[in-house]
Amino acid sequence: MAEIEIYSAAACPYAHRTRLALLEKGINFKVIEIDLNNKPDWFKNISPYSKVPVIKHGNDCIWESSIINEYLDEVFPEPPLMPTIPGQRAIARIWIDFFNNKLLPAFYKILLNQDIAQQQHWAQELKNHLLFMEQEGISKLSTDGSYWFGKSFSLVDLSLYPWFERWCVLEHYRDFFLPSECDRLQQWWTAMSVRESVASIKQSPDFYIPQYSKYANGTASGITAQEMRRV
Repeated sequence: MAEIEIYSAAACPYAHRTRLALLEKGINFKVIEIDLNNKPDWFKNISPYSKVPVIKHGNDCIWESSIINEYLDEVFPEPPLMPTIPGQRAIARIWIDFFNNKLLPAFYKILLNQDIAQQQHWAQELKNHLLFMEQEGISKLSTDGSYWFGKSFSLVDLSLYPWFERWCVLEHYRDFFLPSECDRLQQWWTAMSVRESVASIKQSPDFYIPQYSKYANGTASGITAQEMRRV
């Protein structure tokens, strides 16, 4: 019997984060796939925000991917996915917060905006964020390995990776590529792409590009699209 149930959607990068955490932990889990375009009525009783991912573990029902992943790391401590030193744990949380509140809104706003000037504005914002990550993040924190904290794989890595797997969407719809200056991020992306947990659930561009067509033409109406328009 599965120890954890995860309510997920293959197209959702936030759910992707938690599936990676479960795989890295080696936890026995059951996936309940939710059709985000046709959510069952009962799902509202599981997910107060009507979003994925949500996990059920015993009497606990937890939502929001970053919080779920820290919960998993606390309840299933081996292998650890957060640094053991408090200062480094704080740095890990800072970068996850940066992804959630800086990088990802720019990613979505490039797609959602139909005005060319606004697309260019958010493309520059995204480029600035990537250069900041390159210079102030991975280049300083990872001097002896492939991951954000060097040889130690962490929640920072799996919190960021799902959007890089979907980078083909930005390339296809907005001609936005990872800046050439981001050498360390490119190396990180390459290392992540072949990690066993990542490879086991990886999807191709042919899967993602149609999934994001409504974002690109401005007609996306899901909760994430609504929230990103307000940011």
